[in-house]
Amino acid sequence: MESVKPVQPSVNSSYLPNLHDEQSATEDEEGENHSPSESLLPKHTSTPLAVRYSPEDSYNLVYIIFFLMGIGSLLPWNFFITARDYWIYKLSNSSDHSGQQHSDISDNFESYLSVASTVPSVLCLILNYFLVNRLSADVRILSSLVVILLVFLVTTVFVKVDLSEHNMGFFIGTLASVVIISGASNIFYGSVFGISGYFPMKISQALISGQAMGGTLSAVASIVSLSVVKDVTDNALAYFLIADVFILLCIVSYLLLPKLAYSRHYMLAAACVGPGTMSEGQGAAAVPPLQLIIKKAWVLGLSVFYVFFISILVFPAVSSGIQSVNNSNSPWTNKYFIPVTSFLVYNFADFCGRQSTAWVQVPGPTSRVLPVLVLCRSFLVPLFMFCNYQPRDHLHSVLFNNDVYPVVFNCLLGLSNGYLGTLPMIYGPKVVPRELAEATGVVMSFFLMLGLAIGSAFSVLLVHSI
Repeated sequence: MESVKPVQPSVNSSYLPNLHDEQSATEDEEGENHSPSESLLPKHTSTPLAVRYSPEDSYNLVYIIFFLMGIGSLLPWNFFITARDYWIYKLSNSSDHSGQQHSDISDNFESYLSVASTVPSVLCLILNYFLVNRLSADVRILSSLVVILLVFLVTTVFVKVDLSEHNMGFFIGTLASVVIISGASNIFYGSVFGISGYFPMKISQALISGQAMGGTLSAVASIVSLSVVKDVTDNALAYFLIADVFILLCIVSYLLLPKLAYSRHYMLAAACVGPGTMSEGQGAAAVPPLQLIIKKAWVLGLSVFYVFFISILVFPAVSSGIQSVNNSNSPWTNKYFIPVTSFLVYNFADFCGRQSTAWVQVPGPTSRVLPVLVLCRSFLVPLFMFCNYQPRDHLHSVLFNNDVYPVVFNCLLGLSNGYLGTLPMIYGPKVVPRELAEATGVVMSFFLMLGLAIGSAFSVLLVHSI
C-alpha cells in the first residue's frame, strides 16, 4: 500500500484513517498490548483485498451525493432562520395581512430560534458519540433524515392554517420542531462525517463544500420565492416545499450510495472497524482518553468555541434586524434588503472563507497568532449593534447610517467565521496521535456546538440591550 497517499483529517469531521503504510503497520504491531482506552476504534493490521484496487467514481456520483449530504446537514436550520418575514407574520397577527403588528416574540424570534436549535445539539452530539459503536451509520443517518422530513412536512402544512388566536401555542410548537430538527440534524451531521473519513480527501471536501453551500442555497431560495410569490404564506409554502423535496432527495441519494462500486470499495474497509468488530473484540465500546485530547488540542478547541460564539451572537439575531436607512417603499428596502445583506452575503462569505482553507492554512496549529485573530473578531459585535437595527429601546444612536455598512460587516463576519472556524477543525485531529483523530474530531465538534449554544443564549440578552 505504499503507493497510496495517507489521507488527512477532513474539515469539521470525525476522521479515522483506514489506509495503512509500513509505518502504520509497525505502529499497530507495537500497540497490540495497548489498553482499550487508548483508541476509539480497534486497530487492525491487514487491509481488505478490495481496498487495494480503487475503482473510478463514475460521473462523480459519489462526490455529488456527499455534496448533497453536506447541504442537507445545514439546510433545515438555514431554511428556518431565513424565512423571517413568515415568522414575523405568523407570530404577530395572522389575520392582519399587512403583517405590521409585531410582538416581543416576533421581534426576537431569531434569538429564541438560536437557543432552541443549539442547546439540544450539544446533547445530541454527546448522544451520537455513544451511538457510534452501537448503531450502524445507515440507521442513524436514515432515521434522522426521516425525522427531519416529517417535521418539515408538518411545518409546511401549518403554513396555510390560521393560528392568529393561538400565537403562543404556535410559537411553542415551532420551537419544539426546531429542537427535534436540530437534534436529528446533529446526529445526521456527525454520522455522515464519520463515513466520509473512510473515503479519499476529495469526498470529505465535497461534504465540506456542500455544508457551506447550504446557507447560500437557502438564502437564494428565499430571494427567488420572494420575487416570484407575492403573498407571505404562498411564499413560505413554496419555500418549505423546496426544503421537503431536497430532504427527500438526500434520502434517495443515500440509499443509492451502497449500489455504487466506488462507495462499496471504501465502505468495505469501514465495515472492518464497524460496531460489530468493536463488540466482538472488546465486548463494549471503548472510550477515548479525553484528558490527552484536551491536553493536546485545548487551544484549538477554545478557538473554535469563540469563533462560533461571536458568530451566533450577532447572526442572525442582530444582523437580520438591521433595516435599510432609506425610507422609500421600493422592493429593495421592504423585501430584499435583509435576505440579501444579511443571509446571502453572510452565507456566501462563509462559503468563501471555508473554501480558502483548501489552499491557504496560515497561521499554523501551534501559532499564537491564531487565537489572537480569533479574539480580534470581538470588535464585530459593537459594529453590528450600532447599525440601523430596529427596534431600538436602549441604544438610540446609529453610528453606521448607510446601507453599505451591514454588507461590509456581514462579509467580515462570514469570511472570518469560515476561515478561522475551519482552521482549528482541520488542525485538531493532526495534533494528536493518529488513533485519536476521530475522537478529537468529536471533541472539536463539541466545542463548536458549545460555542453556538452559549452564544445563542447571549444573543437574546444582546438583542434586548439594543
